[in-house]
Amino acid sequence: MNFANGNSGMNEVHARAKQLIDQHHVEGLSEQERAWLDAHLRDCGECSTVAESTENALRTLRSNAIPFPSGLASRTQFRVRLRAQQLEERAPRRLAIWAIAGVSWALGIATAPYVWQLFAWAGERLHVPKLAWELGFGLWWLIPALIAGAILLAESPRQKFSEGKQRG
Repeated sequence: MNFANGNSGMNEVHARAKQLIDQHHVEGLSEQERAWLDAHLRDCGECSTVAESTENALRTLRSNAIPFPSGLASRTQFRVRLRAQQLEERAPRRLAIWAIAGVSWALGIATAPYVWQLFAWAGERLHVPKLAWELGFGLWWLIPALIAGAILLAESPRQKFSEGKQRG
């Protein structure tokens, strides 16, 4: 559209019409927007031409057949089934990890007051500063989680490597 007549208000109207033409084909329009666009297209030949050319271009694109390699669908289905099977095989193991983690946290919470008293008693007897034995208590909780995280991280690259080896 070329509206070089200097009327910026009309340019904004045509820009809105162009935006709504595009939006109509992608997202759809509200009834109010559709009514405004239809009225504008009846009155404006250039916008009507833009709408027709857009419609023709989309119709042409939809009518073109895109050739796919033979067997693509069956190979894709095979890969999806294979991946689903791999995930199913890991599910019980992940459940066991979560169950062990849950039991560990439950036991940690249940024994926390006793461990706290033990650290306080040992800190007092050994003349360790309060901050030091409190940090020790925090590490008592943190170290098992760090070890479990390290194991999971170390296991992850091995799984990716073995999956890549199966593909190649």
